Amino acid sequence: MNAVSIRDPEVLIIGAGPTGLVLALWLTRLGVRVRIIDKTAEPGTTSRALAVQARTLELYGQMGLADAVIDRGRKTMAVNLWVAGKKTAHAVFGEMGAGLSPFPFALIFPQDEHERLLIDRLTEQGVQVERQTELQGFEEASGRVLARLKRLDGALETCEVSYIAGCDGAHSTVRTALVGTGFPGGVYAHLFYVADVEASGATMNGELHVALDRTDFLAMFPLRGKGRARLIGTVRKEAEQQHENLSWNDVSKHVIEWIRIDVERVNWFSTYRVHHRVADHFREGRAFLLGDAAHIHSPVGGQGMNTGIGDAVNLAWKLAAVLRGRADASLLDSYEPERIAFARRLVATTDQAFRGVTSSGALARLIRLHLVPLLIPLFFTLKTMRRFLFRTVSQTAVNYRGSSLSEGRAGTVYGGDRLPWVKTKVNGVESDNFAPLSSPDWQAHVYGDAAPEIRAVCEERKLPLHVFPWEPEMSRAGLRPNAVYLLRPDGYVALADPAGSATAVTSYLDARKLTPAS
Repeated sequence: MNAVSIRDPEVLIIGAGPTGLVLALWLTRLGVRVRIIDKTAEPGTTSRALAVQARTLELYGQMGLADAVIDRGRKTMAVNLWVAGKKTAHAVFGEMGAGLSPFPFALIFPQDEHERLLIDRLTEQGVQVERQTELQGFEEASGRVLARLKRLDGALETCEVSYIAGCDGAHSTVRTALVGTGFPGGVYAHLFYVADVEASGATMNGELHVALDRTDFLAMFPLRGKGRARLIGTVRKEAEQQHENLSWNDVSKHVIEWIRIDVERVNWFSTYRVHHRVADHFREGRAFLLGDAAHIHSPVGGQGMNTGIGDAVNLAWKLAAVLRGRADASLLDSYEPERIAFARRLVATTDQAFRGVTSSGALARLIRLHLVPLLIPLFFTLKTMRRFLFRTVSQTAVNYRGSSLSEGRAGTVYGGDRLPWVKTKVNGVESDNFAPLSSPDWQAHVYGDAAPEIRAVCEERKLPLHVFPWEPEMSRAGLRPNAVYLLRPDGYVALADPAGSATAVTSYLDARKLTPAS
């Protein structure tokens, strides 16, 4: 049943997957009226994307959502690599991410359950997804977007909004409507399967397992509940021609057997081909593309859903600032360059990794079967390499240093970097410097002592100022004593000024026509 439409919506969101739902939640939190539609009759019922990365949990922490996601998911503390029937590496996530994030682990939370949680939270905010409602097309007129919608009963409707957000997946109607926005890329040759199973065996131990062989690939993700797992692997080459009619019986069992998984029941099975594409543009006028509508890539590293959520948060605070008159409309120009740069890097790196683990070429087999077993254990013994891998996979290393919104450097922290996480004490109680980020507005941080002029300008501009007593750990995180860090609503550093200058803060805000508070 379709919900009653939000009266006088400001943003129309097409697609109610995780990306669209997070965009709706963040905008609603910022007081923006949204309408979110989806052409499907109900939320997904199968566990597609699984991994919720540390950076996503940090963003969820700002929304008061992280604890609920963690409670419903499954922490996975370690990953194992198998090559040609032998375990070649074991890495503990907690050791890799210790001190880098409040969430130094991998979290497995199936997308269907994830979506239901987001929908419940959105409903609590008075917004419901309008199901079986489809976008037919849209156009801009007099500074507004006129969208044509079709309901289940065939009734047509025109919805007028300020902006439209395409979160409608790889076959996006919004993207198709944008002139000059193609979706270049390609598709990998191999056919892959995904299966949710009930199983037993030594490797059903709550850890991640990745196995490589001459032609086979298998990844096993533990799900919540005893003996439940998600398997992703390759379909037997001779069975690929029967793509539409394949079953579990067509799956190559070779790798499954030698890592000792005894599959007792298959609850869900599907096959798919993996694409790698990035849209030419993420914005045209008042229309934006996010998530799979903007970029799709291999499942290596569990990056896809998390990247879409990052798109949503990046765009949400900017739309809210413009709609509430706190920023000039030019602020929206920063969305595409910030997110498309990351999407292109991600597609390139996951493409290389995916080809490496699936290619049947002689060189790829040599690397996969002989060099990887030698090098990976060595990498995991090096602290710097473990931390690099965690930062990369967790997306805590994503930065916007090249953005027009990024300025300065203080310590080793640049404008555009994610704020480094450090533990601290507030009135003698253990806390951290991420706690103030629950406020969805701009804020200033000083680690050490804040100059009187900084306090004065923050009070004048209604800019929240948080001063943290200096501790040695802060230097190790890259922070500089007494510097001022101006933070965006998404927790990224906009300005890093080593002198802690009030003039630097006012100049930054004035040059970009930003008003932190109303």
